[in-house]
Amino acid sequence: MSRLSKFCGAMALSLALLINGGQLKAQDSSAAAGGGSAAATPASGGAGDAEKGKSLFTNNCAQCHSVTDEKVVGPGLKGIEGRAPSKDWLHKWIRNSSAVIASGDAYANQVFNANGKVQMSSFPNLTDADIDGILAYIDGANKPAGPTTPGNVGPAPAPGESASTGGPSELFTFVLIALLVVMLLVLGVLLVIVTILSKAVTPAIADGTLPAASFGQRLKDGFSNAFNNSTLRSIVIWLFILVATKETLDGAYSIGIQQGYAPKQPIAYSHKLHAGQYKIDCNYCHTGVNKGKNATIPAANICMNCHGVIKKESPEIQKIYAAIEANRPIEWIRVHNLPDLAYFNHAQHVNVGNVQCQTCHGEIEKMEVVEQRSSLTMGWCIDCHRKTEVNTKDNAYYDKLVALHRKESKEPLKVANIGGLECSKCHY
Repeated sequence: MSRLSKFCGAMALSLALLINGGQLKAQDSSAAAGGGSAAATPASGGAGDAEKGKSLFTNNCAQCHSVTDEKVVGPGLKGIEGRAPSKDWLHKWIRNSSAVIASGDAYANQVFNANGKVQMSSFPNLTDADIDGILAYIDGANKPAGPTTPGNVGPAPAPGESASTGGPSELFTFVLIALLVVMLLVLGVLLVIVTILSKAVTPAIADGTLPAASFGQRLKDGFSNAFNNSTLRSIVIWLFILVATKETLDGAYSIGIQQGYAPKQPIAYSHKLHAGQYKIDCNYCHTGVNKGKNATIPAANICMNCHGVIKKESPEIQKIYAAIEANRPIEWIRVHNLPDLAYFNHAQHVNVGNVQCQTCHGEIEKMEVVEQRSSLTMGWCIDCHRKTEVNTKDNAYYDKLVALHRKESKEPLKVANIGGLECSKCHY
């Protein structure tokens, strides 16, 4: 008993020291952040065209080309301006490579034949400035990195450590505190159990004679007395009623919620490989996400843009060939389902609201098999509308709404302030 008491005291002392240490580290961290914030702020660059070109390259080119010498579907683009006849030729080639090949251009036919006569997609909507931005991004991506500034020298923080001080992070400290509290509670329960058992094993001996009843009998009598205790029995009954009620309500609220649903698809498609490792943009396959209610399921010909050349012998890719030859659609199983009474528009959220795919679908680029990560309940959507600020910058549509909102509140304009909580917004 004395050992348990001493151990509990030591645990309590450790908990106090850990809390005080965490507070000191937090103060040191904030002091360091305050003193070094000015030095750590990087200067913003002015490569506007290259930044725009990076986005255009990611959305349109990265599926078939790399910015290095590495060949993907098409050739690597390092030094492309030096290899092409001229920049004007590149403008024509990117907008409509088929027309350049058909015109009899010698270099165009040489590139076409050298790459297995795979037809390059045309991009007629790209302007000269857009293409120049892509070329600037490719050129910049192949330039050697500049010298490291003294302020940035130092090893990366290890997992569980703070980047500013090298000590344990706040989350790590919180987990340790939580574990210590749980251990103290468990020790308290064990202390009570040991006390009860010790009394049962070594009962008081009256007049120097051993008790007649055995250990099993005494234990049975103890449980019987506890069961016959009306107060204890009432507590157990009420606890059972409360737990049963909670489980019933939780079950009722979870009806229709498919969080964690991950069905097996007819073709094993890995988002972790395509969107994660190869950085294929979501918009490339889900073409309706920026302009329609539905993101749309990719057609087989989108798959063939790459797999007409890559991994043709794969059994899973052969299923796509079989579907095309039989002129039948691939029967993909829908993962994210909303009830018929709810209206959701992808273009409104992605194109206008700039909502990232991961906000609703989770880290899709890390999923081997797609699953529904969010609950997609009415409460989940409303909570998002209450917290999300409206991007009103350079959008005259919101000017009057912003002016009216600022007369009544100093808080930023939220989706809830422009009708995001009205029933008719989401329900027919």
